[in-house]
Amino acid sequence: MASEYRVNADQLTHILMTWDELIPGREKIHLIACGGTALTLLGYKPSTVDVDFLIPIESEYKRLIKFLEQAGYEQVGGHRWKRANEIIVFDLFVGNSIFTTGLLDSPLDVGKNTKIREFNKIYLGVLNSIDLIISKLFRGKEVDFQDCKLLLENEKINMAELEERYRETAKYETGEAKVLRNYEVFLQRLKL
Repeated sequence: MASEYRVNADQLTHILMTWDELIPGREKIHLIACGGTALTLLGYKPSTVDVDFLIPIESEYKRLIKFLEQAGYEQVGGHRWKRANEIIVFDLFVGNSIFTTGLLDSPLDVGKNTKIREFNKIYLGVLNSIDLIISKLFRGKEVDFQDCKLLLENEKINMAELEERYRETAKYETGEAKVLRNYEVFLQRLKL
């Protein structure tokens, strides 16, 4: 079985520098990394299988999509974009939702993202750790549990704040019982 292609932070930065040079206009496009991409940009993981970005402002998302289409990218699934001759896949989410997880606040609010780099037309940030954990635990795959543990090992996270925000976010989820169970399983694994 062939291994999955992975993207490291340097490769991703190079791609974004190229995009920054080619995107028309002067207005910024805010890309907020989430998922494994966030952990890769923070230096906690060496690479990621796909690139996950949240674009909170719809007009910026539309501008990015228009550029990507002109650059030969095609939508290959709900949120997935890639070029036919390339391996890297981009999962692009608009607004405050990552997959089906709706965040309580805009990732552009103060304290809701950490700036990694600012190019001329692209702002690259990483979603705050608590919302990262929430979005990963809501999915509840094994890799998500591992990534959340990695965040707890490397970031100062107030567990009471995490639990309060997790439970509040879960109230808006159609599968509330499932995501609450994911949180309990995660705590058991941590032996907290």
